[in-house]
Amino acid sequence: MTTISNSKPSRAVSFKEALKFWTKLGFISFGGPAGQIAIMHQEVVERQKWIGENQFLRALNFCMLLPGPEAQQLATYIGWRLHGTLGGIVAGSLFVIPSIFIMLLLSYLAVAHIDIPAVGAAFFGIQPVGVAVVIEAVLRIGKKALKHRLLYLFAALAFIAIFFLKVPFPLIVAGAAAGGLILQRGLPQVFCKGTFNDQTRECMIEAETANGQKNVAPSFAHVVRVFLICFGLWALVVGGVWGLRGLEDTLTRIAFFFTKAAFVTFGGAYAVLAYITDFAVGNNWLSTEQMLIGLGLAESTPGPLIMVTQYVGFVGAWNLPGDLTPLTAGIFGALITTYVTFLPCFFFIFAGAPFIEAMAGNQRIQAALTGVTAAVVGVILNLAVWFGYKVILPEAGIDGFALVAAIVSLVLLQKFHFPIQYLVPIGAAAGVVWKIVG
Repeated sequence: MTTISNSKPSRAVSFKEALKFWTKLGFISFGGPAGQIAIMHQEVVERQKWIGENQFLRALNFCMLLPGPEAQQLATYIGWRLHGTLGGIVAGSLFVIPSIFIMLLLSYLAVAHIDIPAVGAAFFGIQPVGVAVVIEAVLRIGKKALKHRLLYLFAALAFIAIFFLKVPFPLIVAGAAAGGLILQRGLPQVFCKGTFNDQTRECMIEAETANGQKNVAPSFAHVVRVFLICFGLWALVVGGVWGLRGLEDTLTRIAFFFTKAAFVTFGGAYAVLAYITDFAVGNNWLSTEQMLIGLGLAESTPGPLIMVTQYVGFVGAWNLPGDLTPLTAGIFGALITTYVTFLPCFFFIFAGAPFIEAMAGNQRIQAALTGVTAAVVGVILNLAVWFGYKVILPEAGIDGFALVAAIVSLVLLQKFHFPIQYLVPIGAAAGVVWKIVG
C-alpha cells in the first residue's frame, strides 16, 4: 500500500537560471551518457536542488526505456519538468547544439586533414579522462540507486548479461522491470521510493513539485497532438529533401535511414553501432576505418555518443555528393542526420513524460522502474569496462600514459571534485605534450 504526503517544494528556478545551466552543459557534457547523467545529477539534484532524487531517478528510468540518447532525453525531461514544453525544447536542443558544430569541424578534419598530428594527440589525451568520468558516474549513480543488496544483484546480473552473454539491452530492461514487479509484492521495502513503515507495511512517498510548474495532464489526445506536430516537422524537412533531390539521392537515403535508426537505438550508440556500420559500409557511404575514426571523435567530444551518426551522415554525403561539392553535401548530410535522429526524442518525452509523472505514486510501476535503474548501473559499468579496455589496453599492451591519466583524473573527480570542464582540456594538452613534445 502506498501513502502520499505533501513535501516542501524543490527550490524554485527561473527560466534564465536554467537556460544558463543548459547552455553550459552542452559544452561540458563529456564522458558519454554516464558522465552526462552524473553532471546533471550533481547540478540539478545535489547542488541546486531544482528537483528531488526520486524525480531524477524516475525520469532516468523512463529515458532508459526509450530508444535514442538517454542523456539528451533526460535533459529534455528535466527542462520540461521545470518550465514546460519550452523548457524541454531549450534543454534538449542546447544539449546537442555545441556538439553539432564541434562534430562538423572534426568530421571535416577527419576526411580532409586526417594527418594533423596535434589533432590525434589531443584526442589521445582526452580519452583517459572519459574513462575516469564514466567510472566516477558508476560510483555516484550506484550509491544513489543501489539501496539494498537485492538491487546490487540486479546490477550484477545486468553486467554479466550484457558483458559476457551479449544479451540485447531491451531484454535486460524488460527482465529488470519484470523482476521488480514480481519481487515488489514480497519485498515492498526494497522498492519503496520513500519511507517504509515496517509495522503497517506502507510506503510513504512525498509528493514532489518542481518550480511550481503545472504540466499537461496525460491523455490520448495529447499524445496525438504531439505526434502530429512532430510528424509535420519531420515531413517538412524530409519531404523537402525528397522532392528536391529524388528518392535515390544520398541525402534522401540518409534522411530515411537515420529516421528508422532513431526508433531502434535501444541501449544508446554502442547498441546500434553494428546496425549503422553494416548499412553505411555496405552502401559505400564510408569505410570501416572511417567508422572507427567517427566513434573515436564521438567519444572524445561533448554531447551524446549518438553524434557518431552525424559523422556518418557527413562522410557518407561527402563521399557520394552527387551534383554538390563534397563539403556542401557533407554539411547537409550531417544536419539532416542530426535533425531526424533527435526529433523523435522530443516526441517521446513530450508525449510520455506526463504519464510517468501521473504514475509517480504507483508502487508497482515504481518497482519496475527501480529494477531498471539498478540494472542500468550494471550496464554503465559494462560501458566503463569496455571503454577502459579500449583506451588502457590497446592491442600493443598496457598504455602507461592512459592508465596514469585515468587514475589521476578519477582521483581529481572523486576526491577533489575537480570540474570536468577544466579536466578535459588539461587531458588534451597532456596528450599533445606526451605524443608530440615528449
